[in-house]
Amino acid sequence: MTSENLDSNLPNEITNYDDLNYATLTDALEQTVFENFDDGLYIGMMSGTSLDGMDAALCQFSSSEDDISTPMKLLATYSQDFSPHLREVLLALCQPNGVKDLVSQDDEPKSELDWFGWASREYGEFASEVVNTLLQQSNIDADSVLAIGCHGQTVRHRPQMGFSLQLLDANIIAERTAISVVSDFRRRDMAVGGQGAPLVPAFHNALFADPNHARVLLNLGGIANITILSATVANKEIKKQVVGYDTGPANLLLDAWAKQHIDKEYDAGGAWAQSGQVVEPLLNQLLEHSFFAQSYPKSTGREDFNLDWLQAELQKFDQASTATRYSVADVQATLTELTAISACDQINGLISNKENSSVYVCGGGASNSYLMTRLQAPLPHCKVETTASLGLEPTWVEAVAFAWLARQTLMGETSNLPAVTGAHKGVVLGQVCFA
Repeated sequence: MTSENLDSNLPNEITNYDDLNYATLTDALEQTVFENFDDGLYIGMMSGTSLDGMDAALCQFSSSEDDISTPMKLLATYSQDFSPHLREVLLALCQPNGVKDLVSQDDEPKSELDWFGWASREYGEFASEVVNTLLQQSNIDADSVLAIGCHGQTVRHRPQMGFSLQLLDANIIAERTAISVVSDFRRRDMAVGGQGAPLVPAFHNALFADPNHARVLLNLGGIANITILSATVANKEIKKQVVGYDTGPANLLLDAWAKQHIDKEYDAGGAWAQSGQVVEPLLNQLLEHSFFAQSYPKSTGREDFNLDWLQAELQKFDQASTATRYSVADVQATLTELTAISACDQINGLISNKENSSVYVCGGGASNSYLMTRLQAPLPHCKVETTASLGLEPTWVEAVAFAWLARQTLMGETSNLPAVTGAHKGVVLGQVCFA
């Protein structure tokens, strides 16, 4: 909100700023501004670890108790792929010293920090284009949208060092779209001792929780993460709490291996993986990664799981198991199994009443039919389906989540879950760049 429209949001009886003290002004804002942020339109934007492009969702949330059956309406959606050059730069920035292999044009950066600044601006321009296209296609005026929630692109996530870097210039988006932007969602949680991730479980709880049934939300993006929504979980100490954390790699490794060996951005439907065989000794070796043994709260990313790590593991496996023969398709099958087993082991350990439980999958991995079948195998007593069964297509869950997170910010409501991130307390997340 800008200073010029503050007058219109103050109660009628308050006409002289000189008569206001801080407490009175704060009460006035809480009674007017935050209420006005409740039921308006929000745009959520997300480009995940897979770096396949940007998803944007135009949403309206309801605060009415009479409308509890439809707490969110998805009004319009739009996706756009990154340009090959921007994607190349983003991928390079995700790896320490990765920009050394970039070929700079005369007017482009030469150092990692300069590339970060260049990409932040380009990402902002790209996100603005996505928003404006979404508004044009949906015939919605920018004035009707209260805020954009944009996560930005994570290029470094180091919770053990107390920081997480999301590349984005929110000022560009606010200027190009004339809509206020909420970004930088992770660092406030980290300031109070949290991992800054995962953030989406709070949204899962708000939209999908069912007091009568245990529900698991499994997001299969570049990294897999779970949210357990249950009143009765196996550990009595976490009864009635939401549990959520990263379980390991998903599309990140699957896409990288497919790109390297069959020159495709992803393994459509998991068909290539299905043509191979799981190499059990290799799978067991990959599961020895220290991340899998960590207790939650925990989060991970490209820093832990990447193509260099996989190549080193394959080299170690070849040296120790010279008699084992496998194909590149077998590796893809094994990586698919790694995703399924690492997630399902955690689900089985937390859900006590499996016969009354359902697993709902979202993210790009939900369209991988072979991976979906591999998820069902370790969960014979759970129903495994996508979030489409809950009324929200799996492609749009994370984008909608950041629309909801932006709303929480403008409402002055907390949106981290300390039981999930490990934070000492709940806090309001995000920085606001007003249009």
